[in-house]
Amino acid sequence: MIGTTLKTTQSESIFAAAQKLMPGGVSSPVRAFKSVGGNPIVFDRVQGAHVWDVDGNQYIDYVGSWGPAICGHAHPEVIKALHGALEKGTSFGAPSLLENVLAEMVIDAVPSVEMVRFVSSGTEACMSVLRLMRAFTGREKIIKFEGCYHGHADMFLVKAGSGVATLGLPDSPGVPKSTASSTLTAPFNNLEAVKALFMENPGEIAGVILEPVVGNAGFIVPDPGFLAGLRELTQEHNALLVFDEVMTGFRIAYGGAQAKFGITPDLTTLGKVIGGGLPVGAYGGRRDIMSMVAPAGPMYQAGTLSGNPLAMTAGIKTLELLRQPGTYEHLDRITKKLTDGLLQIAQETGHAACGGQISGMFGLFFTAGPVHNYDDAKTSDMAKFSRFHRGMLEQGIYLAPSQFEAGFTSLAHTDSDVDRTLAAAREVMAAL
Repeated sequence: MIGTTLKTTQSESIFAAAQKLMPGGVSSPVRAFKSVGGNPIVFDRVQGAHVWDVDGNQYIDYVGSWGPAICGHAHPEVIKALHGALEKGTSFGAPSLLENVLAEMVIDAVPSVEMVRFVSSGTEACMSVLRLMRAFTGREKIIKFEGCYHGHADMFLVKAGSGVATLGLPDSPGVPKSTASSTLTAPFNNLEAVKALFMENPGEIAGVILEPVVGNAGFIVPDPGFLAGLRELTQEHNALLVFDEVMTGFRIAYGGAQAKFGITPDLTTLGKVIGGGLPVGAYGGRRDIMSMVAPAGPMYQAGTLSGNPLAMTAGIKTLELLRQPGTYEHLDRITKKLTDGLLQIAQETGHAACGGQISGMFGLFFTAGPVHNYDDAKTSDMAKFSRFHRGMLEQGIYLAPSQFEAGFTSLAHTDSDVDRTLAAAREVMAAL
C-alpha cells in the first residue's frame, strides 16, 4: 500500500488487473512507482493544477503529464479549440494549414530553428535528429551525457536518465554492441571530458546532443561557460550541436533554453509543451541541414500521425496562451517560492538537501550537493526521497515518483497551492 490513511482501494484493484495485461502494469516504466515503493494511484480526471484518482482523492500536481500541462490541465481554451478541431476529423494523413501555423510559431520563437518537421513523440524527434546528424556529417559517432535521456532509441540507451536511471537498469538488453559502441558518453558539465573524446575520435563524431538543462537525472543546470564551450568545440571539429529541448522548450523560456542562455545549437528537438497535452514531437534547425530530410533530401523519415490536426490545434492554442504578458513571470515566481520553501524546510528539519528552479521547472535532491552531474545526483538519499514521496502523497501532493525526475509547475498553480504544499512538506520532513 502507498500509505496508511489514503484510501486507494480502486487504484489497487485496477493496477492489479493491469499487471496481467501490460508489462509491469503500465505503459511507461516510471509510472509503476518502482523506485518509491507501493503501487501507483490511478488517475480519473485532471483540471488546472489538480488531479483526482479513481478513489476520489484530490492532489496538487507537480508532474503535469511530465511537462506538457504548462497552462494547467484541461485548460478551457485548449479544450474549446480541440472541440472545434474534432468536428473536422482526428487525422488527415495529408497537409493542413494548422501545420503551417504551428511551424511558424516555433520558427519565430526558437533561435536555432529555420525549418521544422513534426513527429508524434519526443523519442521519435530524437531518433530522427540522430539520423539527420549522421546523414549531414557523414559520421557515425555521437556524444551524449551521462544521465541525459533522449528517448528509448537504441543509441541513446547508454548511461541514460529518466526511467532507466529510476529503475537502476543497466544499458538495455536488446541494444546491439555495435550500436552502443557508436555512442560516446561524458559527465554533464565536464568540458575536458568532451575535448578528450574529440581528440580520441578525430573526424568520427557527428555531433553532441544534450539536455541543456537536465531534467531526466533530476534538475541540473549547466555550469557557466559549459554550453558556450560545447558550441565552440563542435564548431572547431565540424560537428553538430543538438539541444534536446523536449522538456525545456517553451517551459523555461518561450524560446527554450537556447533563448534563456543565448547559445544557438545547430539542431533542436521539441515535444511536450508544443502539443498542449497531445502526443507530439518536432525537430528543426538550420535550413541547410533540414533540407537533407525527405522529400527535400535523401534522409528518410515519415509518420502517419505526424502533424495531426488535434496536436497542432492544442499546440497552437497553448503557445498563444504562453505569449500573453506575465506568463513566465508567474511561473518563475510561483516555482521559486515552492523551491525556496522546500529547501528552507529541509534545513530547519535537519535534512541535507539542494535544488533549484528555472521558470516552471524545478528539482530537489536529498543530498548536501551541489549537483553538477549524474554522479552527484546519485549521492542523494533515495530511501529518504521514497519516504518523502509517500508522505507527500498521503498529504494530497503528487510529485514525480523518482529522485531522478524534474518537477513542473503551471500557470494554474496558485500561492494557495504552494502554501498547502509547503505545509505538507514541513509535516512530512519533520516525520522522516
